[in-house]
Amino acid sequence: MLEGKNVNLRVREREDLDFFVEHHHNDVNFYGEHGPVMTQMSKTEAEKRFENPSPIVTVCEAVRFVIMSKDGTKIGSIGHYFVQPSKLMEIGYDIIPSERDKGYGTEAVQIMVDYLFLSKDIVRIQAVTNVDNIPSQRVLEKAGFAREGTLRKVSHVRQEWGDVYVYSVLREEWKEPKILTKTS
Repeated sequence: MLEGKNVNLRVREREDLDFFVEHHHNDVNFYGEHGPVMTQMSKTEAEKRFENPSPIVTVCEAVRFVIMSKDGTKIGSIGHYFVQPSKLMEIGYDIIPSERDKGYGTEAVQIMVDYLFLSKDIVRIQAVTNVDNIPSQRVLEKAGFAREGTLRKVSHVRQEWGDVYVYSVLREEWKEPKILTKTS
């Protein structure tokens, strides 16, 4: 477990599948106007995918964490995957709607940045966000990421092709842990 001041991150386990099925796969409004309508999935299908992940997931070292409040309530997820052949990781994150705008996303991103730079031989962490997703842009900027540019027409959200901003933080900009208080 990765512990912060207000949230903890724990690698996703089988026991978390109900949370992911409810929010990520079967709530068409979970990602809001800036995210895709996810493929509907039963718990049985989620269990099959958990037991037998796609080969691409294992090749690119994709790991998903549950974001939990200090009382243990599951409030979102954050994940990373290794981008080959570079020494960089890309992250993605989400918070359930009722827990947004409380600083949890920013802290989760800061914890993940600390964890990745402390545990991986990487020089860069990046993230992309829809150009209209101002809250996500604020999360990344508060966590020390810099906007680098725009990728045009790479995001397909609700039948529309849209642009995304690319953000990154480099190891030399990071220097030392900002939030991560304990790993267990």
